[in-house]
Amino acid sequence: MAGPVQSIERAAAILRLLASGPRRLGLGEVAASLGLAKGTTHGILRTLQNVDFVEQDAATGKYHLGAALLHLGTSYLDVNELRSRSINWADALAARSGEAVRLGAPLEGRVLIVHHVFRPDDTLQTLDVGALLPLHASSLGKVLLAFGSVPLEPAAEAGLEAYTRHTLVDPELLTRALTEVRELGWAAEVQEMTMGEAGIAAPIRGHGGLVVGAIGAAGTVERICDAKGVPQPALVSQVRHAAQAISRDLGAARW
Repeated sequence: MAGPVQSIERAAAILRLLASGPRRLGLGEVAASLGLAKGTTHGILRTLQNVDFVEQDAATGKYHLGAALLHLGTSYLDVNELRSRSINWADALAARSGEAVRLGAPLEGRVLIVHHVFRPDDTLQTLDVGALLPLHASSLGKVLLAFGSVPLEPAAEAGLEAYTRHTLVDPELLTRALTEVRELGWAAEVQEMTMGEAGIAAPIRGHGGLVVGAIGAAGTVERICDAKGVPQPALVSQVRHAAQAISRDLGAARW
């Protein structure tokens, strides 16, 4: 029987490397991390880019996972499994934070709410399961955009709708915000979809480190943010912890 194909093994190693964290990597960083020659690495990256498994940032020249690979990576995981693996952690997050918790997955260029835990108090609340949220104006959607679960270009080309005066409708400003999301590992919305409301979300990863959904906490600006409108660090930590726990349950090898 024929042995393993070295070029495929190297391509797989590059994809795993790009999936292992939110930061985009340059040619030299990829080559050094895997102990490969730059010429060999460049050839593999170009091939992966040609089949949309890898994308290159036009401004920095750095590489990240492409949309085609993400579609393949999420084919094993249906919404029901994502929800079933997340329920206990979402319930715990709501109890610990005192805020409403929602779980989102990409669907036709928007965010589908697949699970919603009410804020643990006696206030009147509406179940959001089945609701579709805009990508650019929600913390859940920003996570999906930032980590490549959904491409930004179609939404930007169609025009980004302004839900409030705080909504990011300029593609350049939104792109900068998404870069910050990747660097921080979480996203926030502060009165961008609804005045007086805010939210925090973090990515949920599956096998290979690919982002398959997002979990977030939402509530009034006064509860989610400090007096300056900055999300509370303790709440950010709680949301990220829940996302990491769900990711481990889904088989993410590294966080």
